[in-house]
Amino acid sequence: MSYLKGLLTSCLVLASVMSWAKAVPISMDKTKDTGLHYDRYLREVIDFLEKDQHFREKLHNTDMEDIKQGKLAKELDFVSHHVRTKLDELKRQEVSRLRTLIKAKQDIEGGNDIAVDHQALLKQFEYLNHMNPHTFEVEDLDRLIKSATKDLENYDKERHEEFKRYEMMKEHERREHLKTLDEEGRRKEEEHYEEMKKKHADHPKVNHPGSKDQLKEVWEEADGLDPEDFDPKTFFNLHDTNGDGFFDEQELEALFTKELEKIYDPTNEEDDMVEMEEERLRMREHVMNEVDTNKDRLVSLDEFLVATKKKEFLEPDSWEAVEHMERLKTQKVPDPPEMHLEGNALPESLGHDQHPVPPEHQPLPPGHQDIPPEQQQHDVPQHQQDPGQEHQNIHQENQPLPPGHNSAPHDSPQMPLDHNNVP
Repeated sequence: MSYLKGLLTSCLVLASVMSWAKAVPISMDKTKDTGLHYDRYLREVIDFLEKDQHFREKLHNTDMEDIKQGKLAKELDFVSHHVRTKLDELKRQEVSRLRTLIKAKQDIEGGNDIAVDHQALLKQFEYLNHMNPHTFEVEDLDRLIKSATKDLENYDKERHEEFKRYEMMKEHERREHLKTLDEEGRRKEEEHYEEMKKKHADHPKVNHPGSKDQLKEVWEEADGLDPEDFDPKTFFNLHDTNGDGFFDEQELEALFTKELEKIYDPTNEEDDMVEMEEERLRMREHVMNEVDTNKDRLVSLDEFLVATKKKEFLEPDSWEAVEHMERLKTQKVPDPPEMHLEGNALPESLGHDQHPVPPEHQPLPPGHQDIPPEQQQHDVPQHQQDPGQEHQNIHQENQPLPPGHNSAPHDSPQMPLDHNNVP
């Protein structure tokens, strides 16, 4: 779904494409954006397919694996003429939108005199069959399901990677700031840094996500109910906010707000709200792994009730929250070269081949000491470098891209996409 929209600062709905159709009624919440560049096309296709009674029945009687393998797509041949006609129209609009974007990019890049091979460029958009731009066929539905499922399944991994890049840049900026200070200034800055670490670590106990203690706290403090009257089924119905019989990922993440407020306060200097969203994601992933037994990215009432009878629910292990400062102690953070960044641009390289700054000019926090000079390599030809070193460099062109924005073939330019502009 939506990739780094707000850079890990908002809770996003994540669900596999056909889980939506199973869980969300026809009047889907239009404010919930998947973030895929073909979000609007995806939504409209699902919306119209659900209006066909035959397809809707097949959808609800087909398991997730069969959907992913394309068996459901074959049912397209049996939907009504009206729905097929509308799907044809949606596809023509989508192809037209992509062609417009291709042409716009060519104009921006000054290639007005170069002939555009739209068929070749459309190959990069795997979610539709560009060879037939006029009608929506079984292959189009199959491509759409597989592309969306793949993109959505990769989303959480990409969120974690983005958070790692954020941490690295934050630490780099702190180090660069230290270099601008005199010895006394660096000493005071390090003392302040350590003080902030201690303040952030001094917070109430965090309950294990999804445990009875955690849910009872929500029941008491958010719902205003007596904890002695806690009832799992009633709790589920209270927090199934759209009443569809499932906890989707957004509804699950909302349950962790009270726990996160114990650790993070936006008014405190020591608390990082970007880190808070990483912790929210981590909590949700943990509960999904424990409770979502059929792996459809939804928690049904039955799955929830079964989980409440397990030992892990009643007697959970302690939960260690993500601590930004402590994480950096155990993680090697490459020391990026000096650079000037404009706007939100990411550096092309956080390289290891920059000459090291003498230790006396680069005070580092505990756990971030530079590699001793005798262990460092200088002026090593690229083909002789340790392969492991190469992975310490994060090149902009190799950074993970948003779901649905996977790199195009080498002969096909990438397109910045805005799905709100449909011709």
